Amino acid sequence: MRIGELAARAGTTTRTLRYYESRGLLPARRGSNGYRTYDEHDLRLLEQIRTLQDFGFELEETRPFVECLRAGHPEGDSCPASLAVYRRKLGELDALIGELQAVRAQVGEQLAKAEAARDELAAGAEVPGGPEPVCELGGRTR
Repeated sequence: MRIGELAARAGTTTRTLRYYESRGLLPARRGSNGYRTYDEHDLRLLEQIRTLQDFGFELEETRPFVECLRAGHPEGDSCPASLAVYRRKLGELDALIGELQAVRAQVGEQLAKAEAARDELAAGAEVPGGPEPVCELGGRTR
């Protein structure tokens, strides 16, 4: 198949395919007429790249999976290098989850402080719902 058909079947653009070719992820084969030619195996490579990128993998991180498929393995994640990338990605995700949990705890603490301060102000207010707001530029608002 030609580049336009492959792009359409893979749900991408010819520009993307040319970029993958320049990065060595997609083979550069040409027919006797000089046009790029592709087959079902190339479509499988693109599906593997797309799936991994949907999971948040960088393009270069897909290389071991592509190379595994090119080596004739039925799945791109059946080679040791692919498994190493999975392990590294899980470590990155665990670290991000830890950072997010720490930020969440800080936001929760800040919320609790803000609610306590609001409640303290409301308890001392003359009007229900809290004290009359004060404009930072001076004076009270209406």
